[in-house]
Amino acid sequence: MTVLTKTRAYRLTDFDYNKISPADVDLPPLGPTDVLVEIKAASLNYRDFLIASGLYNPSFKLPLVPLSDGAGQVVETGSRVTSFKPGDRVAGIFMQDWAAGPIRGPFGKSALGGEIDGVLQNHRVFPETGLVKLPQGYSFEEGAALPCAAVTAWNALFESGSLKPGQSVLVMGTGGVSLFALQFARAAGARIFATSSKDDRLAMLASLGAHHTINYVKNPDWDKEILDATDGAGVDHIIEVGGAGTLPRSINCVAAGGEISVIGVLAGMGKFDPIRVLMKAIRLQGIFVGSREMFENMNRALETHGIKPVIDKKVFGAGEASAGIDYMKNGSHTGKIILRF
Repeated sequence: MTVLTKTRAYRLTDFDYNKISPADVDLPPLGPTDVLVEIKAASLNYRDFLIASGLYNPSFKLPLVPLSDGAGQVVETGSRVTSFKPGDRVAGIFMQDWAAGPIRGPFGKSALGGEIDGVLQNHRVFPETGLVKLPQGYSFEEGAALPCAAVTAWNALFESGSLKPGQSVLVMGTGGVSLFALQFARAAGARIFATSSKDDRLAMLASLGAHHTINYVKNPDWDKEILDATDGAGVDHIIEVGGAGTLPRSINCVAAGGEISVIGVLAGMGKFDPIRVLMKAIRLQGIFVGSREMFENMNRALETHGIKPVIDKKVFGAGEASAGIDYMKNGSHTGKIILRF
């Protein structure tokens, strides 16, 4: 049994992201298959803003320790733990109950920072099956960037998706999922199209390997530009983070038989014609992060290709989650926003 019985946590006390406050909380006793982790870094996702604002599920029980993505060091293990030892560098998986296989309805209830407390605390007890080791050479900050955005991009392209070398991929913007998808697609030998509202960010996307970049403010008909650039064929796979606001254009510029991975809702609401999904034989699939097995598959690829996350230059302290969420909400960031403990 662990001697540590309490830890400092930062809890959401009302559905207002400005109301995240510190508190000393009890740690559960360490069971035989549990692992005690000292959290060293966490990262933010748009889901964290939605949850903290009451827009995701206002029936979540408060107070709640938010955030799904964190990395740290193993402090102690239960008597039957075989996968980890003290000193190991680890990250929690997004859905603690999703070990492998297809997603099932109940798994969503085990997502960190939602129906169960998340990682915005100095220590957390995880089940052995709820952790993975960080890729070799990764810092805690880099490891904290992986659980949601990276696994989502990996699942979209290679687990649920069927990306092959020589195919084409469209990524939108410079958020975490899009940047990971660009890096994965580049490593897989794909031709990459990328959109952003700012020319300096387009230059950054090109430096990461995008072959064709489009400023969607200067050219709101970006779907037509993609069709022109592909001689009317369209792109094979789209990482759709805009949601209904961009989906009609994605459907217009995806190739016949292509795949659209629906991941985000950043562009708000809109309408689309489902007839075009039918007539182009498009595969339209929602992607809700991924399993521990997918995370481990991805980590092997990260090590093989030497891929590192793009992390925003502005880093916040663990007690500055509200400021970090505000920074993310305003779209000021590029890549992942890190909170350092």
